[in-house]
Amino acid sequence: MRYNMIQYLFYGSSIFGIGTVLFCLYFHLEHMSSPYKKTQEPASAWSHAYQQAPQAPEKIRKQRRILDWAEEKTQIEQKPKSPLNQNINYSDPELFNGYLEYGFNVIVSRSLGHDREVPDTRDKSCRHRHYPLHLPTASVIICFHNEEFNALLRTVSSVVYLTPPYLLEEIILVDDMSKFDDLKSKLNYYLESFRDKVQLVRNKKREGLIRARMIGAWYASGEVLVFLDSHCEVNRVWLEPLLAAISKDSRTVVTPVIDIIDGISLQYLPSPLVRGAFDWKLQFKWDSVFSYETDSEGSPTNPIRSPAMAGGIFAMHRPFFYELGEYDKDMDLWGGENLELSLRIWMCGGQLLIIPCSRVGHITKLYSKPDSALSKAVARNHLRLVHVWLDEYKEQFFLRNPDLKSMTYGNISERVQLRKQLGCRSFQWYLDTIFPELEASMYS
Repeated sequence: MRYNMIQYLFYGSSIFGIGTVLFCLYFHLEHMSSPYKKTQEPASAWSHAYQQAPQAPEKIRKQRRILDWAEEKTQIEQKPKSPLNQNINYSDPELFNGYLEYGFNVIVSRSLGHDREVPDTRDKSCRHRHYPLHLPTASVIICFHNEEFNALLRTVSSVVYLTPPYLLEEIILVDDMSKFDDLKSKLNYYLESFRDKVQLVRNKKREGLIRARMIGAWYASGEVLVFLDSHCEVNRVWLEPLLAAISKDSRTVVTPVIDIIDGISLQYLPSPLVRGAFDWKLQFKWDSVFSYETDSEGSPTNPIRSPAMAGGIFAMHRPFFYELGEYDKDMDLWGGENLELSLRIWMCGGQLLIIPCSRVGHITKLYSKPDSALSKAVARNHLRLVHVWLDEYKEQFFLRNPDLKSMTYGNISERVQLRKQLGCRSFQWYLDTIFPELEASMYS
């Protein structure tokens, strides 16, 4: 009987998801627009990246790279642009199948190509800010599994075009056993344009996002690790504000403001200033920013303290990442790792900030295939978090998830020992100091 109920729920969720896609298509049919432009030929972007003499002192080499970046940036901004054609045939079954496979509009994604311009969504006061020329270098890590080809290349090309080369140590792409043909030799071919900066690592077995990111970090040589999802587009001057905050305090973990890329139109839309939060079910959510979380009340540019992060996009000093214990390698696939890392940052001597002058767009997927393995992984990951970090408050989680109380979650002794070694504070301290609103919601 229980098996039949699960089966009915599975089919019901599938039908509901397909119905949602059809409704969204109908709702947006007359609202498609083409406000953006597209750039051409990414290969030229690296013409000056490494023309310094190898025997020159490091200071001279860095100054030359800065000058090369200024010249290169001018060339990129002056490239010819052409209007985007979005004449989409909505009766095409490819559109519907694309939603089921990728969760967003693949026809528009293909029409956008491998790179495009996006609107500058920063507050105007951000555009007058200046950052030190000498900042730590960054390794950008992008993990993917069966990602839509054009969305993946836009992620890579946006980082290439909008990041100063002297700050970008490398881009590390980790293919977590993708099955699609266009992510094999075709991807290798297109990445040749960025061969000086992009390293492609292909996992020999499916590891899941959590372990794939750890693999990417092992290959990194930059001073700062920057993790991006594989369907993002970075905005102007996105990296400098993140690196500047970390350079002031190496135990600071930072995230940009995550702008919205609409799943149907792929229009790039600005997000308001919000903070990351979660409820007692450990479901992540965006929440209002309170005055005590900003350095200066009312300032649209100062860092915002955030109790949690969404997890897909953040930057962290590489030594601090390892000191803090990387990810929990015994978590499966993905889900819950963002909250576990958020708690570990705050409770173990770090701080988590949102940097309003950094903006990165992220495609909002409209549909995800029902996946029982993922659901089981998320539940297991949450249990590992609960039993290591929530102390006596884990009962609040089980009050809302009683069925999980008897579920197995593996050996957590290593993570418990890590918490002791780091001298981490209690979860009560976290509630009192970082997220009092969660405790206030305990009886709601």
